[in-house]
Amino acid sequence: MAAPSVIFFDVGNTLLFPNRANLLAPLPSDRHPTLAQWQALERRTKTEFDRDGQSGRVDHGFWSIFHRHLLEDLDEKPDGRLQELVQNTQKSANWDQILPGTRAALDRIASRYRIAVISNADGKIENVLSRCGIRDCFESITDSGIVGFEKPRPEIFEAALGVMKARADESLYVGDVYSVDYVGAGNAGMQAVLFDVSGAYRDRQEPRVGSVEELEEWLER
Repeated sequence: MAAPSVIFFDVGNTLLFPNRANLLAPLPSDRHPTLAQWQALERRTKTEFDRDGQSGRVDHGFWSIFHRHLLEDLDEKPDGRLQELVQNTQKSANWDQILPGTRAALDRIASRYRIAVISNADGKIENVLSRCGIRDCFESITDSGIVGFEKPRPEIFEAALGVMKARADESLYVGDVYSVDYVGAGNAGMQAVLFDVSGAYRDRQEPRVGSVEELEEWLER
């Protein structure tokens, strides 16, 4: 397989992370999970979601599983809060936490590769990337809320490749959910690597990294 010349990034849990205080506003603040508890829920959800497959609205389905487990762990009744939590999670504006060093690492990667974004989002992810100071790193932003297809559908990957005038076999996708990002990119003919901050895929054989800096090292190898 050809070495990649174009790298596409997911956004959520890859470049940007949730503002958990805003996202969990429907719950009393003293009931909010710690980061460790949040990541344990993420690992549990990914295992279940990857195993059972997806149908319908993929992003909605993932976060429905996540927040159902969260409410169960807190011994809280789902009532209307389940849907409110899912809706909060699907708002791009609530994904505005960026890890130190991300911008510098993206600048270094962009000096060697063309880079772009493919995200399951609400049509507003470009605004959040701008607010977080990294929009200008990318040649293009492909947002499912605008193109009308969610990952893992091949159409969203094909749309992004078309904008970049890039060949699939010379492109790499970096994302955090195996069945959505890794499989979706592979089905579109692209190479892929898992971005696995929570450690959900530590026992799998697929290539994985835990930070943008680790991605740099991986690309060097």
